[in-house]
Amino acid sequence: MMYAVIEQGGKQYKVSQGDVITIDLAEVAPDAKSIEIGKVLFVSDGKQVRVGTPYLDGAKVIATFTTDARDAVVNGPKLYPTHFRRRKNSSRRIGHRQKYLQVTIEAIEA
Repeated sequence: MMYAVIEQGGKQYKVSQGDVITIDLAEVAPDAKSIEIGKVLFVSDGKQVRVGTPYLDGAKVIATFTTDARDAVVNGPKLYPTHFRRRKNSSRRIGHRQKYLQVTIEAIEA
């Protein structure tokens, strides 16, 4: 089974064909059907392993949106960071929800 390790948005993901992953929100045209990720760190097909320094030349991963590019934006979990100062009777709670892109891995080209 072929799999790859890619870098997107400062994070690394281990992906194989058919996986559905959520990546950080990126600038994508509204009518785009797929996104091409060129930062491939590692590719393995079960027999041969290729490791980049830091990236593999000519390797790319093609991911398609599960729906339209506008509708592929999903919300992450609600986070509540808290600011608290002891002995000052002061605390502050702020809510935040990160947006992600949900994509399906279609092909790994190495």
